Amino acid sequence: MFYLFLFFVVVTLIVILFIGIHPTFGGNAIKKQKTAYIKFNNFSNGKFVNQVPTKMSTSAMDLLSMIKDFIAGRKDRSPSGPIQESIIDWNKINSEKDSLTWFGHSAFLLSIDNKKILVDPMLGPVASPVSFAGSKRYGKNMLHIIDEMTFLDAVFITHDHYDHLDYPSIQRLKSKVGHFFVPHGVGAHLNRWGVAKEKIIELNWWDEIAFQGLTVAFTPSKHFSGRGIFNRDTTLWGGWVILGKNTRVYTSGDGGYDSHFKEIGKKYGPFHMTLIEGGQYDKRWAWVHMTPEEAVQAHLDVNGKNMMLIHWGAFTLAYHAWTEPVERALQKANEANVNLITPKIGETVSLTGEVTVPFSAWWGI
Repeated sequence: MFYLFLFFVVVTLIVILFIGIHPTFGGNAIKKQKTAYIKFNNFSNGKFVNQVPTKMSTSAMDLLSMIKDFIAGRKDRSPSGPIQESIIDWNKINSEKDSLTWFGHSAFLLSIDNKKILVDPMLGPVASPVSFAGSKRYGKNMLHIIDEMTFLDAVFITHDHYDHLDYPSIQRLKSKVGHFFVPHGVGAHLNRWGVAKEKIIELNWWDEIAFQGLTVAFTPSKHFSGRGIFNRDTTLWGGWVILGKNTRVYTSGDGGYDSHFKEIGKKYGPFHMTLIEGGQYDKRWAWVHMTPEEAVQAHLDVNGKNMMLIHWGAFTLAYHAWTEPVERALQKANEANVNLITPKIGETVSLTGEVTVPFSAWWGI
């Protein structure tokens, strides 16, 4: 019994040491920042909190059922073969026309008023702090795309989870990005990874700033944060509003459905294009992730004209079929008369005038 106890102590110490040393886990806010956070109405007892009380714990029964689902596994949780991807048209991306290019999950490149903005650049091969564990990308490693990109005016991060903030991606990006827009606390991760402090702009919910002719605002979502065992909710989470001369864009970030969408629509709508998460849902964590039907409703709440479903198509994080999110979203969008576009990964969509993408059920491999 003593040796078993000693074994667990040693393993625990190794894990703690690894988390403290390995840079992928990020950094921590300094004392000055924490003192400033105390004044925020979404910060309490050393943690960021949601606008409404949110259940953030998992019951023993839910945990056991998730373990059972993980062991049993569904063959359709991941593609049975290579997924269809579009050849990236860099000439179209680099033109002065407003456009949107999706890289799978929640990563996309937005061209608006000739500004190039990359959102949630998770382009690495695995959504995990270590390469040997975690959800692996369906397609090929996409880190090489960063090398093909021209200078980026900005990178926007919605929160610090591994499937949105990727250490290898930031390492390749940091030398070719003008500014990083992040929620409060996330700057500490970027600082540790070598991003210059003067490049980082941290915002709280409803903060609004002007950026090179664009209006940028950080908006609430109902979610949580954390990259390690000891830093849960020590950084903020949310969505982004990006308003150009002719194109108004909103991306939700991760989060459960609630009244904040109507608040966002009232303050910043209408939106020419919305990108709403709805691809990693489960009744056991319904408070922090939306179903496809809720995603369509969120689009309507924010007063969007054209919609794209995100948070799917690259990684398996939930227990439903990998194609179920887009299939359910399409059905709901049809019922609600919503123009839901479904471009292939890597395909560039023009945001000038009517937003159309020839329908192709490319996920039906």
